Amino acid sequence: MHMSHDAHAPAAETIGFDQFLAVDIRVGTIVEALPFPEARKPAFKLVIDFGPAIGRKRSSAQITEHYRLEELVGTQVAAVVNFPPRQIGKVMSEVLTLGFPDADGKVVLVRPSEPVPNGGRLF
Repeated sequence: MHMSHDAHAPAAETIGFDQFLAVDIRVGTIVEALPFPEARKPAFKLVIDFGPAIGRKRSSAQITEHYRLEELVGTQVAAVVNFPPRQIGKVMSEVLTLGFPDADGKVVLVRPSEPVPNGGRLF
């Protein structure tokens, strides 16, 4: 499936509510953020805590334009937690951290406007 990062892309095809529910998007807190120098595109390695039910999961995120490693720890983010793990370079990415493109196509993280419990599911 090709994901468009273009703000001018048309809406995707219509889906049923059950298809939306099949995508498990949870909130978690970044507990570790590390450089990922061997990545093909500039990225960070993240460990995100999704609470007791899901636990800590690893992710690689191309968020080097707007965020510094030291400010990411403690930040809550949204991620898809039910994709199969993907090998990205030397990192096994277990969840897809979500963001929107800014005017230049650089990633801006999706974050709750107030603190919420880790593991909460998007609805």
